[in-house]
Amino acid sequence: MNVKKFTAPTSREALRKVRESLGPDAVILSNRQSDGVVEILALANDDAASLAMPAPHSPMAEPAPSLDLGAVTAVPSTGGRVEPRFDEEPHRAPVMAAMPASLPPQPQRRVVASHSSLATKVAAAAPAPTPAPAPVAAQPKAAPAIDASQIAAMVSAAVASAKENAAAEMSGMMNEIRAMRGMMETQLAELSWGATQAREPQKTAVLREMLAAGFSASLARYLIEKLPAGRDAADSLRWIKTVLTRNLQTMANEDALIDQGGVFALVGPTGVGKTTSTAKLAARCVMRHGPDKLALITTDAYRIGAHEQLRIYGKILGVMVHSVKDEADLRIALKELKNKHTVLIDTVGVSQRDQMVTEQVSMLQGAGAHVKRVLCLNATATQETLSEVVRAYQGSGLAGCIMTKLDEAAAIGNALDVVIRHKLNLFYVSNGQRVPEDLHLADPAYLIDRAFKLKRDIVNTQYLDAELPLLMSGANDNAMREVHLG
Repeated sequence: MNVKKFTAPTSREALRKVRESLGPDAVILSNRQSDGVVEILALANDDAASLAMPAPHSPMAEPAPSLDLGAVTAVPSTGGRVEPRFDEEPHRAPVMAAMPASLPPQPQRRVVASHSSLATKVAAAAPAPTPAPAPVAAQPKAAPAIDASQIAAMVSAAVASAKENAAAEMSGMMNEIRAMRGMMETQLAELSWGATQAREPQKTAVLREMLAAGFSASLARYLIEKLPAGRDAADSLRWIKTVLTRNLQTMANEDALIDQGGVFALVGPTGVGKTTSTAKLAARCVMRHGPDKLALITTDAYRIGAHEQLRIYGKILGVMVHSVKDEADLRIALKELKNKHTVLIDTVGVSQRDQMVTEQVSMLQGAGAHVKRVLCLNATATQETLSEVVRAYQGSGLAGCIMTKLDEAAAIGNALDVVIRHKLNLFYVSNGQRVPEDLHLADPAYLIDRAFKLKRDIVNTQYLDAELPLLMSGANDNAMREVHLG
């Protein structure tokens, strides 16, 4: 048996060496990694087959000796009688072949006996071959069974290890292919935008305007690629504003909200103005339907004075304020207030990364009534933060949103970008603390025009011509598929 060891940096290279040296039918005994290389122990197929059978000239391969009665012949004796003779030549041949060569050959003997002694010898010699074949035949049959099972186990382990290594190599190869694809797409996009800058400079001017207004690079890239040809910079910017206005979903008339009534819950992170927005909406409802048709509920039991703040607003408006702690209290309160035209719920502020967001959404959905959730978005936050807030509070769907702190935002393009990309219905915008004066219906044309007028600091948002292709190449267009161009 000739076991060979093969080493290579990878399993594929090691298997190639085994195939070239021992052939495609080689048996792999072990496969392991050592010091950064793959080590394989393999055996040729002929050597593996030799383990299951004895050597051709070994004692185990020769037949067992037996007594042949047909070789007994009669010889005449000295007294005139015929005596039987045992010819030992036929039986001694296989026995002598199995004996060591160092023993001297024995002379032939003639056995002469009487009829009575012949019967005795035959009776004594007959059972002698019976126990001999048992131990001789048992040994060559038991050994191959054990060797075959061990070889099968080692082959199975080697096959399983080879499959695992092949799967790992395939996964690494796919990751490398994806990385190469991303690099090629980035480089091609850079070349494309570099050519666009030189061929259509008006697109570069519009791109700078959108980035300075706070819109994302992905939305800017999508709209500029769809920009009709043959327009100058001013006409192209007007087309961009028209498309953005068309995609900003707003409420044309608040009668659809206030006259219809229902249960509304204002949700959002801490400090976005949920309580103040609740008071502003409550004042509008009281002015339209009177205090008897309105009820206020607060779930904010964490912030000190939160309940008292809403209670003061309710006292001014003449509306009762109810405080609830959990889903059971909320279900009971909504059941008692089912005769009210409008119910406004001021929820506790929870960070978008807190697990309590899911619990809050579950509590509102399981309250036993159809609760419409209205998300409050802070206009001063970044696009990434606002996108996280929308994804966290999305749940089964948002009825709409209110954009707050418009008076504190240096640019509102970031908030409008999130509203457009996530297809939110913008109900109101808030630009101050006054109740109820600083709450206005969202006007899409006014908001888009104001976004381009409130440009950020030109020093912080100025991009070089060489940086624009790199910025546009990393923009993702997957979220822009539903933007309606008109």
